[in-house]
Parts: sequence; C-alpha cells; structure tokens
Amino acid sequence: MSVEKSSRSGLQETPGQEIVLGTRGSELALAQTRMVEEALARTRPSLKIAIEIIRTTGDQHVIPSKAEGSRRESFKVTSTGSLDFARDEPTAGRKGIFTAELERALKEKRIDVAVHSAKDLPSEIEEALTIAAVLPRGAVEDLLLRKSAAPTLVTIIATGSVRRQRQVRWINPAARVVELRGNVPTRLRKFIESDWDAIILARAGLERLGFMPPKFEFQGQKLFAEILPLENFVSAGGQGVIALQTRAADLAVREIVSSIDDNETHLCLRAEREFLRLLQGDCDLPVGVHARFMSGIMELQAQVFGDAPAPKIASGRGHDPEELAREVFRKLEHERE
Repeated sequence: MSVEKSSRSGLQETPGQEIVLGTRGSELALAQTRMVEEALARTRPSLKIAIEIIRTTGDQHVIPSKAEGSRRESFKVTSTGSLDFARDEPTAGRKGIFTAELERALKEKRIDVAVHSAKDLPSEIEEALTIAAVLPRGAVEDLLLRKSAAPTLVTIIATGSVRRQRQVRWINPAARVVELRGNVPTRLRKFIESDWDAIILARAGLERLGFMPPKFEFQGQKLFAEILPLENFVSAGGQGVIALQTRAADLAVREIVSSIDDNETHLCLRAEREFLRLLQGDCDLPVGVHARFMSGIMELQAQVFGDAPAPKIASGRGHDPEELAREVFRKLEHERE
C-alpha cells in the first residue's frame, strides 16, 4: 500500500498533519492498526493518518518452531545458581521475524509508527527505537477451542507455541500435541479440516477479529471456546498488548502517540519485558510471564519450564516494573530442582 510523501522531521501538531502507521498485512494486524487509528482520531481529530503495509519475514516464510523434531529447549540452574537457557542450536530463528522489517522502515523514515503485537517484539530493541505507547490491554488468557460443546476427552491438541505445548503436557500428560502454524484464520481453517480434538489460540486475537467466546462460527463450523486458567496457562510476555514503536529521537511523533498511552498497561509490559530480557527470552521460549495491577500494586507471575515436566513458578508484588522483574528473576535463580 503506497502513501503520499510527507516530511519526516520537525512534525508539529498542526491542521493537515500526517503520520504514517506501519503494520503487517494480516487480518489481525490490520484490525489492531485500525484500533490505533481510531484511538488517535479521538485524541488528535485534526491528524491525518496513513497506513503502510510492510511484509515481514514471518509473513513470507513459515519458520519451524525449535520445539519440532528432536531439538530441545529448557532453562537450567547452573552450579552458580544462575538461570541458563539451553539450546541444541543457535538462537537465531524466529526472534524478530514479525518485527524486523517494520523496525527497518522506521529507521529509514518510511513510516512514523510501527504497530506491533507486543509479544512479537524481541526483549531488547535498538536504542534508536522506543516503545512510545501502548493501548489498553486486551484479554490475556488463552482459549481451548473445540468443535463440540459436549465434554469429550481431549487427546489431540494443536498449538504452535512452545510455551503452550509445555503447559499442555504438564496439565495433560496423556494428550498428544501437534504443530499448528499460520495466522488466525489459517489456524481455524486447519482445525475444522482436521481430526484434532482442540486447538489453543490467544483470546485477544480472536476477539479483535470478532470471534467471541464462549462460541462462534467460522466457515459454517460452530466452535466452542473454553478460557484456560491463568494460574496454569500463564500468558506470554506482552500478550494482549498493542505496542506503538517510534524513533527515539522523534519527539513530536512520540508526543502524539503518548496521547493514547495506557499507563498501567505500559508499566505491566515493562515488567514482563524486563523479565524476558533477564532470561534472554522472547515469545518462542517455554516461558509465561504476566503482570497486572491489584489494589494499586503490580503483581508479576512467572512460569519457566525446564527439563522437568512441571515448571518453576515465582511471583512478586511491587511498584517499580524493572525492580519487580529482577526480584521475581532472583527467586527463580535461587530455586533448586
């Protein structure tokens, strides 16, 4: 999608001002970008907004999960008490495959704001870029989707998330977990054409596409959704959060998008991302981390899978996001198998 040329320096909030939002081209990404556009229209009614679709590596290629085949990933506690992430192969692969091209477009000033699903962002980003704002968080839970409302035994479950695979095997060791890739409509289509008993998808993505639990219809097939409990299925860091990334030096654009920043969501995202940074982790690892505010205090829960079927779990409460993340990380470091 092409956009008109406009100045990329000295942006001021004036009538006729235009900013360019960059996004992936999937249905979900476009739905989330429209949410950003609508939020900006409410706070900056004179602002002209253009949308630029950026094709990412993740959209062009399906990169297998490191959980496929015989390769293993797990955290271990070393002799010094620190947590190490053990891989049989290098850490390249999926990290940043849905964000790198958007970040490149930002640095090249082809767009002013990159709209991301926060869980897709690597836990560390370049200093030249910053997460300037986030929208209010959507639902954080995962959903178990079935083709029948009857309480039948679930023996085959499909999911592409390493975290969800480990969670399923922990809660239901008898279940067979199969790989599932693609965007949300593709995954739903694969499900209705398969003999699988269930699949697991993020609630927020489904709801943003208009598929609301406890039941909805897709291509003539009724699907029934069960909300999975967060105490067992801790969500991925950043799940349900739409993040707006800008150039750090572009103060004018940062000021504009800050008008739609949700402070509590932003603080929670900072805690989750700091925890992942300490683990050198991202959404492709068997880690769940979720922050929320309860009675004005932030609570952070982390779930880390290692070699054992059961995860290590730690939690904490506090006011400073980064310090809380460090506290929970230290608790996991001190926990011995």
